[in-house]
Amino acid sequence: MDKYLLEILVCPLCKGPLHYDKSAQELICRADRLAYPIRDDIPVMLVEEARELAAGEEVPA
Repeated sequence: MDKYLLEILVCPLCKGPLHYDKSAQELICRADRLAYPIRDDIPVMLVEEARELAAGEEVPA
């Protein structure tokens, strides 16, 4: 994931920062507890495509 792209991307729902989970290939919004997928090195920034984090699921630091 390109560092510059990570700096400018925000959650489309709350406009908050996103955290990159390299192992899962997702961008995580801690505030909304949503994980946006990265497919073929392209972040899919659609709320409809995001998955909700489970209640016990840890959010990466």
